[in-house]
Amino acid sequence: MTTATKTEFPGPHQTANHRSGDVDFQQVFRIILSQVVGQHLRVLSQPGFWERQGAQLESSQVSVVGGAGLCDMDLDAITKHSALHAKPSGLILQYGTAGFRIKAEHLDHVMFRMGLLAVLRSKQTKSTIGVMVTASHNPEEDNGVKLVDPLGEMLAPSWEEHATCLANAEEQDVQRVLLDISEKAAVDLQQDAFVVIGRDTRPSSEKLSQSVIDGITVSGGQFHDYGLLTTPQLHYMVYCRNTQGQYGKATTEGYYQKLSKAFVELTKQAFCSGDECLSLKVDCANGIGALKLREMKNYFSEGLSIQLFNVGTTGKLNHLCGADFVKSHQKPPQGIEMKPNERCCSFDGDADRIVYYYYDADGHFHLIDGDKIATLISSFLKELLLEIGESLNIGVVQTAYANGSSTRYLEEVMKVPVYCTKTGVKHLHHKAQEFDIGIYFEANGHGTVLFSKTAEMKIKQLAEELEDKKRKAAKMLENIIDLFNQAAGDAISDMLVIEAILALKGLTIQQWDALYTDLPNRQLKVKVADRQVISTTDAERKAVTPPGLQEAIDDLVKKYKLSRAFVRPSGTEDIVRVYAEADSQESADSLAQEVSWAVFQLAGGVGESPQPGF
Repeated sequence: MTTATKTEFPGPHQTANHRSGDVDFQQVFRIILSQVVGQHLRVLSQPGFWERQGAQLESSQVSVVGGAGLCDMDLDAITKHSALHAKPSGLILQYGTAGFRIKAEHLDHVMFRMGLLAVLRSKQTKSTIGVMVTASHNPEEDNGVKLVDPLGEMLAPSWEEHATCLANAEEQDVQRVLLDISEKAAVDLQQDAFVVIGRDTRPSSEKLSQSVIDGITVSGGQFHDYGLLTTPQLHYMVYCRNTQGQYGKATTEGYYQKLSKAFVELTKQAFCSGDECLSLKVDCANGIGALKLREMKNYFSEGLSIQLFNVGTTGKLNHLCGADFVKSHQKPPQGIEMKPNERCCSFDGDADRIVYYYYDADGHFHLIDGDKIATLISSFLKELLLEIGESLNIGVVQTAYANGSSTRYLEEVMKVPVYCTKTGVKHLHHKAQEFDIGIYFEANGHGTVLFSKTAEMKIKQLAEELEDKKRKAAKMLENIIDLFNQAAGDAISDMLVIEAILALKGLTIQQWDALYTDLPNRQLKVKVADRQVISTTDAERKAVTPPGLQEAIDDLVKKYKLSRAFVRPSGTEDIVRVYAEADSQESADSLAQEVSWAVFQLAGGVGESPQPGF
């Protein structure tokens, strides 16, 4: 029998989980191809079909050989295993930017099915696919799962739909949905599949990861379980494996070494020295970030001293701590001791968000969010480009939630073009890919910088060819490229970038904060009968429906100085989110309340109407 060429997936520890058979499946597969091209894959399971081809197989089993191993889609086995991961009656979920998130006890069936889906996605892309078990900044009782595409990106939108259909399928429909996906996505079932898995520190994560593995193995996939990882680390591993190690080594050791080497090289030229400049307090949200920073900090200890707080030994994950808590409540987390003017930062539960903050000499709390992080990084990169005399195409990507002062500072002072996208990391990441250097951060602290291959090659070339100050600037850019995790927003990576820039520029956290002053703002929520009555355009900054709403908002905005406001429907519940900013907190609060009232009146508000006062 002729053996097909096996696709070799990059990376160590490839655990084979293929099933084997005793039928000449290659011959059967050739017969199938000749007779079912353009037809639904469901015909493979019709009674009598296999007998007509002379193959003695049960009507519900489809198997094909994939090189040296057997890629087996044993639908009977999948059905039997699926019953062990039964779907709760009536549960309907939606795969979004964050994947699936819900109470952990409702996720077993989803995890098993995402294992199945990851195998199909791997076959279709002929690449390693990632599965991350986490619910990020959600409470400890929740959990979630998301798939990672070949270059560390979020799952493609068409496959988000497949994920939703598969997760919501009733038990008797799982086979049909799998075959539908295979047909619609033109999945080559003969292709081998390889999946890598990571998980956070939630009590439920290990068991749910095993459910993912069950789905992978029963559908004939291979896998490597990395165990405990930050979400950005899993994105990094997938990117490394699918670039045959060109992006880096697909191990935690490789991750630590790449980032730390770049950080140490950068900070060799730092202007400042001493404990005050090179020390940082880190709130780890009682999550995975604590474990990984503890492992990693010895790699860069010469360049930065960090103290870890909320490391998971006593407190609960994300409870009264973490980046989301600090951002939402505008106050420091519990469990961290802060002195005036000390530099502090917080990660979220899976370490893909970061915010900075400090107390001033008068005891006032100051938050430095994703907008100011993007501004610091953009300014530094722009200065380096000017130093080397290279006019690479640089752009900053924001959402409508970015503070207006940050946008004005970037455009008017730094002369850096700013672009606005819809809310959601996948939209920002996609837009940032259009530039030689694309910088994106959400206000919540999730973001990174992307460098085009052309820009990377140009910078590397200049680092070798230029002399003196210009060569030094090019070398800095070269190290900055290695220090960013270009696969995803990464709190550890971003922290090291920020610390390196502050050290190189000799900036205190107060000086960074003083780059511009945020406009006062207010966010509110309005309950409505149906969120779909609200539709938007212009990156969610203008309401298209219901009729009259945008006109009402425009009239209200005219009443206040330096003001703007927008509304957008929630992606998960029947509420409309309202954002307003103005020259004073009183004005921002008043504008937000008036816009909320307009939404309630014109968009079918339910329950108690918006009331003034905050």
